[in-house]
Amino acid sequence: MRIEDVYIWDINAKWLGITPYQLMENAGAGVARTIEERFGRGLKIAVFSGTGNNGGDGFVAARHLSFENEVTLFLVGNEAKIRSDEAKHNWEILKGLDFVKIKVLKDSAYIKSLDLSGYDVIVDALLGAGTKGEPREPIRSAIEKINEYAGKAKIVSVDLPSGYPSAIRVKADFAVTFQWDKEEYEGFERIIAKIGYPKELYHIVGPGDAKFALRKRGEHKGQNGKLLIIGGSGDYYGAPYLASKAASYLVDLVYLAMPSEPAERISDPDLILRPIEGRNFSPDHVRELLSLAQKADAVVIGPGIGLAEETGEFVREFVRRCEKPMVVDADGLKAVAEDLSVLDGKTFALTPHAGEFGILFGVKPEGSLMEKAKVVTEKAGEIRGVILLKGPYDVISDGKTWKYNRTGNRGMTTGGTGDVLTGLVGALLALGNEPLRAASVGAFLNGLAGDMVKEELGENFTALEIAKKVPHAVKWVMEF
Repeated sequence: MRIEDVYIWDINAKWLGITPYQLMENAGAGVARTIEERFGRGLKIAVFSGTGNNGGDGFVAARHLSFENEVTLFLVGNEAKIRSDEAKHNWEILKGLDFVKIKVLKDSAYIKSLDLSGYDVIVDALLGAGTKGEPREPIRSAIEKINEYAGKAKIVSVDLPSGYPSAIRVKADFAVTFQWDKEEYEGFERIIAKIGYPKELYHIVGPGDAKFALRKRGEHKGQNGKLLIIGGSGDYYGAPYLASKAASYLVDLVYLAMPSEPAERISDPDLILRPIEGRNFSPDHVRELLSLAQKADAVVIGPGIGLAEETGEFVREFVRRCEKPMVVDADGLKAVAEDLSVLDGKTFALTPHAGEFGILFGVKPEGSLMEKAKVVTEKAGEIRGVILLKGPYDVISDGKTWKYNRTGNRGMTTGGTGDVLTGLVGALLALGNEPLRAASVGAFLNGLAGDMVKEELGENFTALEIAKKVPHAVKWVMEF
């Protein structure tokens, strides 16, 4: 797991009802338990805390350790700068205790004159994993002071040695890191303490995933994603329009390529319409569409595209030759099902429901969530891409890991909700996300927007209402 996953899991844990207070309590308790298991009790312990959440873990550890040890807590910095509510809460508890000594070290002059020679254990809870570059004062002096006692006292870091990976870092005997090891960590001993994350967090898609997927990249037009959507046929214009409308809330530009007849029915200033001659797509259009795809960051192909034989040929040839990340949906899936080799070497997500999954792979995903996940993971591995199986719980896999999404409601059985989903997945690909994250977060946002519509209108609504709720869903995620 990576450091980024810690933030995602913390946000998703909160969404599941596990509060940051619980996680901080469990983290600090884990540090204290590890110290007593390693070094015994009746110790003289100094805890150095910063003003961030790493420091908050230190406050909790100090309280737990105070039961059978003599503890002094050194706050490095100004107490007014203690950031989170949970860290403030634990600081206030400590201030009310008579058996934990507290010393506030506001500047480096106080720190340089400290004598720590009587302490058996020094706990480093100064900086967490989110800090970049070399530590600044007064933290820097605190790190240097702790290091003066390396080899004399036992030094234990909370999560990672403060200052890591810079050259100015605590020389810890070991670090107590939480729940699982992080793949970025190396060069120091780590002991893992569980802090109460449930197994769901390995697989569930939540607002934490969405927060990271929706990060903006630039301040100029076009820097935050350009998406090409290829769809529509004969009289079908609704499906590609719904996909385009949903996507238009997430990316800067949406190009909608449609046969000219259905295209005449669309007038939406938020979309860049590219009418293609004729009633259907055919192999004659491949070159023109590949040229258009060059302008885009990602491509969606399939919504409302129809089942004409010439259209199937067009889809397969386009997919075979397109170098951009792609989402293949609806009738596009049926075209690709005839020759899955067109996907070889591509970056893509397929978004089938159970029936389309059966057409693609000759097997229907049935049974429990775990049974469906097993089939989806197996098939995603075979085609070396991402599959998003739509259903009451959406199941998403890249062949290695799998995710599931449980936002959404019965009102979303209405026609067109799958097209909204496809547009969102395409938009997230265009924002530079890997297909697994794009598909997972697309499913989450689609369901969340649907849940918001249900709250307002009950279970009778249309797909266009879901598309129009996308910005509300994004706002909710960013503020969570």
